Amino acid sequence: MIKKSDIRKIIDNYGDVRIGVLGSHSALEVMDGAKDEEFNTVVLCQKGREVPYQRFGRIADEIVVLNKFKDMASAKTQKMLRDTNTIIVPHRSLTAYLGYKTIENSFKVPIFGNRSLFQAEERSHKRNQYYLLQKAKIKFPKLFKNPKDINKPSIVKVQEKSRKLERAFFTVSSYSDYKKKSEERIKQGIISRKDLENSSIEELAIGTYLNFNYFHTPISEHVDFIGIERRLQTNIHDYNALPAKQQLDMNVDIQNIEVGHTPASIRESLLEKVISMGDKFVKAVAKEYPPGIIGPFSLQSVITKDLEIIVYDVSLRVPGNPIVATTSPYTKYQYGTTFGIGRRIAMEIKRAQEEDRLEEIVT
Repeated sequence: MIKKSDIRKIIDNYGDVRIGVLGSHSALEVMDGAKDEEFNTVVLCQKGREVPYQRFGRIADEIVVLNKFKDMASAKTQKMLRDTNTIIVPHRSLTAYLGYKTIENSFKVPIFGNRSLFQAEERSHKRNQYYLLQKAKIKFPKLFKNPKDINKPSIVKVQEKSRKLERAFFTVSSYSDYKKKSEERIKQGIISRKDLENSSIEELAIGTYLNFNYFHTPISEHVDFIGIERRLQTNIHDYNALPAKQQLDMNVDIQNIEVGHTPASIRESLLEKVISMGDKFVKAVAKEYPPGIIGPFSLQSVITKDLEIIVYDVSLRVPGNPIVATTSPYTKYQYGTTFGIGRRIAMEIKRAQEEDRLEEIVT
């Protein structure tokens, strides 16, 4: 385990900070916000995936091309990052390609975030997101620990076999339905039996799906509510757009592969619930994973017909929703200008550097 004192020694020797990010997921969003706050940036790409960062040339001061994403953790690359005063901003691809063990035990570069917390996102982890939601007294869907107990519409949350970043979620209505659909997906090579055994089965929450995005660090005055978006997923959205008769005539496997985002807002009378939910979650995480939340997080939720909010997923790093940067009225209300997660991160790093408090917002 990398000690906080090790990172403090490194950050104490930093001069002008550079913001770095793995070239995937939300790298453009992170670097765009960094440039808005006049930081230098570096993006570390896998060979063959550098084109977006070359094309949008304003935001990447340096593009480092690696043979594989995991090479970001090589001793040579880590030394380069430390020597250039780089702070890494984490997102889903960083945790997926480097792995939690590498990030927690051998990636000796300051990370803007609580590196011991990232693994709580995984439902198989002991003190996982369900555990944190329970501690925060935030409602989440009923869980079926035994598939034989399924007695209402539910969703099986399992990762794809070959693409661990992607989800192979599927809906079921009974144990027999679960057996049939899971065996079909195992035979097709979509999921593995081992991943299925480690999957979560949640009661399907019915309502309007909204993702609430927040920001907090140990030097923040309060929890910022950054904005709302909805996920665009294939092929479920296209399928749902068809008339019911055509849906019944088709035998289509529904998948939840995220391909984009669309902006959203919420009625003002519900804002108190949303803001309170973020506050409670930050307080609970601070007790369970000191020093708590460092940076952005998202509570992906359903609002029911009774106006109850149910959180069905939690992101404990940059959620990856660039649409918020140009569509959120909530940062405008608070700061007088509209911006997204990328710029809010850069604002906090700039403030910490000016106040000589960088060690409080990195691990």
